[in-house]
Amino acid sequence: MNQRNLLEVDWSQIPAPTDDGGAAHLKGLTLPPVRLVATDDRSVTLSALNGRTVVFAYPRTGEPGKIALVDDWDMIPGARGCTPQTCAFRDLFAELKAAGAAHVFGLSTQSNEYQTEMASRLHLPFPVLSDEKLVLTRALNLPTMEVAGLTLIKRLALIIDDARITHVFYPVFPPDRNAGDVLDWLKANPAKG
Repeated sequence: MNQRNLLEVDWSQIPAPTDDGGAAHLKGLTLPPVRLVATDDRSVTLSALNGRTVVFAYPRTGEPGKIALVDDWDMIPGARGCTPQTCAFRDLFAELKAAGAAHVFGLSTQSNEYQTEMASRLHLPFPVLSDEKLVLTRALNLPTMEVAGLTLIKRLALIIDDARITHVFYPVFPPDRNAGDVLDWLKANPAKG
């Protein structure tokens, strides 16, 4: 399937993911000291960050005009919508920061090289982290799906306060509303400290 426009999606035609319990264990966990490469050429250890951190994870962003990973990508519950989700976080970035997010990151298992191109193309004001080797994904036992021989993170968002996961958004649907839901939660739950 050709992906002409990654942002215009009729969500009523896309199957919604169901809560399979894959993220039920995450709330309350302390992040392990895992270093990930970011699109701003930094190495980031989420567990070492002070304050409130928002991390939204997604299977993989597409490239305009390129063929999807598999023909039925849009029909895999939770697969379609990575670019709309990412752009929503971009568009609400200043508001997320104003609501107490000291740090905002995207996260996927795509390579840093691919993510760097995507971050530039989409004009992202925050870095995207690559967990290409699945180190953080496995350490936290994040929910994943297998597509075309690749292990992809299922879409979710984490609120992390001083290395501890305090809230989890999962499943996320439709993806373009995730950033607004996170913003509403941040406003209703100010960081302590």
